[in-house]
Amino acid sequence: MKFEGQLALVTGASQGIGAATALALAKEGAHVVITARNADGLEKIEEEIHRAGGNATIAPLDLTDGDSIGRLATAIAGRWDGLDILVLNAAMLGTLGPVPAIDGQEFNKLLTLNLIAQQALIAGFDPMLRKSDNARVLAITSSVARKPRAFWGAYGASKAALETLVLSYGEEMRNLGKIRTAIVDPGRTRTEMRAKAYPGEDPESVKPPSAVADRLVEILASDFETGEHFQIS
Repeated sequence: MKFEGQLALVTGASQGIGAATALALAKEGAHVVITARNADGLEKIEEEIHRAGGNATIAPLDLTDGDSIGRLATAIAGRWDGLDILVLNAAMLGTLGPVPAIDGQEFNKLLTLNLIAQQALIAGFDPMLRKSDNARVLAITSSVARKPRAFWGAYGASKAALETLVLSYGEEMRNLGKIRTAIVDPGRTRTEMRAKAYPGEDPESVKPPSAVADRLVEILASDFETGEHFQIS
């Protein structure tokens, strides 16, 4: 198995790409800590992982809720020494609309989850990542981070900032430890977020989350270089 004896943390893992990634990692031997706000969804994924012969620990929490990330990091560090894989998948779409019409309160909430919580995750788990012999951090992004699109300003800005944040961390770690970071654009995928953004689209016309998860497993098992940007078609 590709990740036998390794520990992985996947955020936004109660559905979609996060859930499929957690299952794929568990099938390859990793013990997967799965977190999301939806406890029922996490329990279903945990059951699916166990049925597949894998191991998982659920951690229901809101990443934007105060010191929840700090508590999670403390709890995980109390049970395991190092963290080998961190998949930063949790995000919200927000309301699509013109930049002048962006609601400040919603924009603040979006940035809190899509960017600020991601920095808190890196900071909280940095000590555990440093203890791994081969730590990998993948951040899930979107094409609108690099190619601005009308009405996607809020979400696109959050993802562009996330890319800079994660790749900067990778550069800081390049000569200090065995931590590699990369960005992954999953492309058109059958998720609830995409259904919200494209309500008239036939879900069967785009790939399932499992296809993205399989590619993520390949990336995580490879010797990718820090700073790489992967596009999944």
